[in-house]
Amino acid sequence: MSAIAHTDPNAAAGGWRSVVADWSGDRQAFQVPWGKAMMWIFLLSDTFVFSCFLTGYMAVRITTTAPWPNPSEVFALTIGGQSIPLILIAIMTFILITSSGTMAMAVNYAYRRDRVRSAALMIVTALFGACFVGMQAFEWTKLIHEGVRPWGNPMGAAQFGSTFFMITGFHGLHVSAGVIYLLTVAARVLAGRYEQGGNYQIVEIAGLYWHFVDLVWVFIFALFYLW
Repeated sequence: MSAIAHTDPNAAAGGWRSVVADWSGDRQAFQVPWGKAMMWIFLLSDTFVFSCFLTGYMAVRITTTAPWPNPSEVFALTIGGQSIPLILIAIMTFILITSSGTMAMAVNYAYRRDRVRSAALMIVTALFGACFVGMQAFEWTKLIHEGVRPWGNPMGAAQFGSTFFMITGFHGLHVSAGVIYLLTVAARVLAGRYEQGGNYQIVEIAGLYWHFVDLVWVFIFALFYLW
């Protein structure tokens, strides 16, 4: 006769009660803090959204029969009588990558419980983000002045305008939300909101969001401006 394993119902019930108590009590589940787990879930869902947008852009770009605008010409700026390709985009990318460095330093100082330096670096990161959004607004204004619209484009394929405004606009919205988020957290850190408990995990959670926004820009930069 084969042995039949029996599960102790009391042990199973106790295990489920432990899981429910962990989640409902806002404690760590699976050795991951609640706030960090929720941010990772949000970023995962956002990854799917951006992936769909960028995949759709690549499909449109490959299948369109109309000539696609040359990024080196479309995104060039005239400085001193010379047309410099992608100069604004290069500056925007440099600013956003630099902001990842200042954000990482803010997290480091937060875990050292140096709230003044941590908050200051978060404010610097937010200012970098605001500069990025301002430059993006300038870029949009320039393209609109040149006749680019979501439904049309005098420089080539009509789909260029719709895909460009949708994807860069959605990313710019994330950066704008990140600026507000960072300033809010920085104000709370500076006010000593987390000093008593010594738990500055919120700074790391804000850093996860900001690094994600920067990473997404790398893909947008490669597909829109270098392809």
